[in-house]
Amino acid sequence: MTKHLTPHGNSAALIIDKPILALLNISMTTPLEITTDGRSLVISPSIEKSRQKRFSAAMDSVNALHGKTLRKLAK
Repeated sequence: MTKHLTPHGNSAALIIDKPILALLNISMTTPLEITTDGRSLVISPSIEKSRQKRFSAAMDSVNALHGKTLRKLAK
């Protein structure tokens, strides 16, 4: 799918079709993160801070229990 930017005041807007928003479960109030690798834009829903904290805690727990084994498997 090819899209073009649309003028919006002094900025440029990218219109995302409703089916794509529905597929990604993005609404008008969903916070989005925009990142780049220097060539491409990546737009994704922001991860909630509470979810990020739970994920980090789970990773710490797994590393505490299985870190030594995981390091051996990585070799």
